[in-house]
Amino acid sequence: MHIAIVSGEYPPRWGGIGSVVFHLSGHLVELGHEVTIITRSHKQIAPSQEGVEVISVKWAPLPMAFTRSYGKHAIKALKKLHQKKPIDVINAHLPLVSWKKKEFVWLSDNIAPVVSCLHGSWLGEKEGVKRAAAAKESATWRNPNDLAILLTSNWYSKYERAGILKSSICVSNSQSTLKEFKQWYNPDENFDCEVILWGCDHKVFRPPNTDAEAEQLEHERIRTLYGCGDEEALSYSPDTKTPMLLAVGRLVARKGYMTLLRAMPQIIAAHPGSKLVIVGRGHMKKSLESTAKKMGIEESIHIQSSLSFEELAQHFRSADLVIYPSYYEGQGLIPLESLASGTPVVTVDQEPLTEMVDETVGGLFSRGDFNDLAKVVIAELSSDNRIEKASKGRDRVLAGFTYEHNASAYEAVFLRAIEKSNIKVKK
Repeated sequence: MHIAIVSGEYPPRWGGIGSVVFHLSGHLVELGHEVTIITRSHKQIAPSQEGVEVISVKWAPLPMAFTRSYGKHAIKALKKLHQKKPIDVINAHLPLVSWKKKEFVWLSDNIAPVVSCLHGSWLGEKEGVKRAAAAKESATWRNPNDLAILLTSNWYSKYERAGILKSSICVSNSQSTLKEFKQWYNPDENFDCEVILWGCDHKVFRPPNTDAEAEQLEHERIRTLYGCGDEEALSYSPDTKTPMLLAVGRLVARKGYMTLLRAMPQIIAAHPGSKLVIVGRGHMKKSLESTAKKMGIEESIHIQSSLSFEELAQHFRSADLVIYPSYYEGQGLIPLESLASGTPVVTVDQEPLTEMVDETVGGLFSRGDFNDLAKVVIAELSSDNRIEKASKGRDRVLAGFTYEHNASAYEAVFLRAIEKSNIKVKK
């Protein structure tokens, strides 16, 4: 098959969608398919993968509106590509591309059947922003993207509805996302949707290799850098008196970082050597640093705006616990990357996160409740079965959350979409 993937994110944009599209395309090539990515233009060059062609198109750099301008240019690129190399199936990753109903129909009738991936919804994002604002995570007006979501998500949701009504098949990245789309858009009986949770790169995100000298030196460097490098920590022992807590994701309100900061005084009181490392970019960095200073815990908080992929993977391996306090996710890949790395996770007791994490591989707390978050983190750090949880977490990822699983599942969906299209033509 020649598969055209339309994705508003693709490396060097390493967002959740960009990451899954990058890895999915590479694994589809390994299965013998041709893949062309149509994504937004970027100053940096996209990383090359054998068998994967990347076409960059123009887009208007405006919150929310970029999805529509990018969508128009993507259609033009699809037309040219199809003339040059016939396309068998179009894979559109919503909500970062906005097409009208008639555009979905035209693409299906004139180029190839469309399979739309549902990565959460704009209405879900809006609810997440509202929850975060109510919890005083951050003033909405401080972030143009959050403000745009609040003000325009209802308008842009019509493009999501067009996607679920006019795609040949939809694929939801969680049961939670599927429930959202059914609740808000009330699709008819022809709505054809499968649930396939994304996996992660289990070869990059893996447990420590203590026999690799260079890796051990990097582990020691990281632990020492953050002031949590006692002898136990340097040998990956759970008995460390200087636990390293890791949180990864964009520095925006709905990720719940203020809730995490509010929990830290209790965590530090129970485990005085604890350090929190936050990895992410966004408008909240200064406010997080300011809040930490006001709380008198600034010496225990470190924020890294940028890490290479290899450095991030080592941070997952080097951490004692990963915390993911998000107010809304379509799925959420960070917990899987942590589990694959052999590091237990503490996250919210809400779907879709509970579709991946339970108390056998980490801990769950009530969303937005910093007291409960502190309680669960303290319990995890004091637990005698962290090594067992780490092993079970890795096993869980290998059993069902890998890109090998994803590529095989999507191959079957694409073939079914083509078959549906052929039946439609014959009729």
